[in-house]
Amino acid sequence: MVRRGGLVAGLVGLLSGLLVLPASAQEPAFVVADGVTQPVHSLADAVRETVWVDIGLDLDGNGTGDRVATDIIRPATAERVPVIIDASPYYATSGRGNESERKSYDSAGVPVKFPLFYDNYFVPRGYAVALIDFSGTSRSTGCMDTGGRSEVASGKAVIDWLNGRATGFSAASGGSTVAATWSTGAAAMIGKSWDGSVTQGVASTGVDGLRTIVPISAISSWYDWFRSDGVAFRGFGTPTSLASGFENANAQSRCAAVRSEMTSGAPANGDYTAMWQQRDYVRSAANVRAAVFSVNGRADLNVKPVNWGQWLAALPASVPRKLWLSQTGHIDPFDFRRAAWVPTLHRWFDRWLLGIQNGIENEPQVSVERGVDQWSDSATWPPAGVQTQTLHPVAGSVAGVGTLSAATGPAATSSFTDNGSGTPASYIATPNTTSSRRVVYSTGALASDLRIAGISRITVAVTPSTSTAHLSAYLVDYGTATSRSSTGEGIRTLTTESCWGENRPGDDACYRDTAPTTATVDAQIIARGWADLANFASLSTPRTLTAGTRYTMTFRLSTTDWVVPRGHRLGLVIAGTDSTMTTTPSRLPRLTVSLADTFVQIPMTGSLPGAQPGAAPQAALVQPDVSPGRLDG
Repeated sequence: MVRRGGLVAGLVGLLSGLLVLPASAQEPAFVVADGVTQPVHSLADAVRETVWVDIGLDLDGNGTGDRVATDIIRPATAERVPVIIDASPYYATSGRGNESERKSYDSAGVPVKFPLFYDNYFVPRGYAVALIDFSGTSRSTGCMDTGGRSEVASGKAVIDWLNGRATGFSAASGGSTVAATWSTGAAAMIGKSWDGSVTQGVASTGVDGLRTIVPISAISSWYDWFRSDGVAFRGFGTPTSLASGFENANAQSRCAAVRSEMTSGAPANGDYTAMWQQRDYVRSAANVRAAVFSVNGRADLNVKPVNWGQWLAALPASVPRKLWLSQTGHIDPFDFRRAAWVPTLHRWFDRWLLGIQNGIENEPQVSVERGVDQWSDSATWPPAGVQTQTLHPVAGSVAGVGTLSAATGPAATSSFTDNGSGTPASYIATPNTTSSRRVVYSTGALASDLRIAGISRITVAVTPSTSTAHLSAYLVDYGTATSRSSTGEGIRTLTTESCWGENRPGDDACYRDTAPTTATVDAQIIARGWADLANFASLSTPRTLTAGTRYTMTFRLSTTDWVVPRGHRLGLVIAGTDSTMTTTPSRLPRLTVSLADTFVQIPMTGSLPGAQPGAAPQAALVQPDVSPGRLDG
């Protein structure tokens, strides 16, 4: 069955005997066959233009509103069309996608190259594609504020413009006004990493017209990209240092005040401040009305998995959602599951931007890569039957090695020394032997599969020998398995190509294929977390530790959806500095763990022998004690 959409299509049917419309005007906005929109528009004939949209701020202080450059490609039709938006700081610098594509323009400044496949595939099917340069980057004016209100306004203002609520111009300064008379007002936002993060920031404003977002490996709280429960990540720098690699000349010369506020709001000790609070989209997730399709890698140590878990948990129950979780690191689904990704995304946009009742919202919400290229679907997230179970480390006959039990063991302690150079690989190795650098506790071989799904929390009662101490903790699946390896973040790029959409001069639709990189291992980290013990009472106000005094702190482990197979063991490892991820405390300590007062709370389906589902309420996480503040001017 073929369905045609759009006002002009209806008029053509009624008036075909009375008048002849121009060929371009006779084209419907979209045609549906076999349940999906079909490629009926010529990409070569598509309209290409740049509009600079006023975002309602003047952070660069030049006396005029900051404007974001929005490069648009849309079907040459008289019908109104919906818009797919990717807002990014990367279009003129590192580029987008596995092949680092950048925007390009002809001699008149008309956009030629639109990175990624979205224009090639969706414009012929009746969608416009709009690629926004963040404020302060590329051809936009204003300032970069790394996850802040200017960045969010870069996306929100364009959606407002598409709906007649903001002003667009034909130039970065001056110019004539431009109206989006061709737009239905319905918009989607999509993007990976920083691009995906702003989709969540814009959605958290509740802006009218945003119908769906597709955040891929996206940050939901910028604190959780740079910091973790009081400890700073090694090599991640500050919001100021991150922005410096993407600022254009105008931002470099005019945005010192914005940079100063970001720098002062990101103390090196990892404390939570009002600056971080402004960049926490989870706090405003209750405003979200757009459907959410979240895609993530369980091995992503760039955008740590706690980000997607806390975002989905904070969404209103009424928000339609979908979740893909791969074994990869920081990788786009186009490069780990391309043949399924493109048609799934196609149906998702058809449903939420065009109102096509294809039933995708009634299909399983969750798709998880359990084995290499082996996917398992679940009806909902979190899965039905998930309950928090509390497990305790219990001392064994070998020093620093014991069991992980549903029952609290006798009063005992176990100690390790943080030498500042330990790694997760070294911490989880040889779990049956003593190590001076960590302690490890594990169950016996499981009698049945155990699914862990959600964000776990660990409460550690520990006594440091110095006035500074950092902690790391890991849930581990002990048992032989073949999975994607860390090489290439789980993929390798091949020499072959596959094509997704139409080509046109300067913008082809063909991309190099990929294949998994794999390894056979005897232990895999399920979830991990890091903390600064000085923040045991507050994330925003550290306390000076007293050597020889016991402190208790609860901190988060990363979000996961993992099945520990029958015959494997579930382990808990507690250690000090993770030299691959976190900074080192100024005075390295010996740490003594009080086992009877230490426990981990794990959301799981099924139970371990003797475990009592839901037997204890979740321990309270350490919270910041800051008040919301206005920042960045």
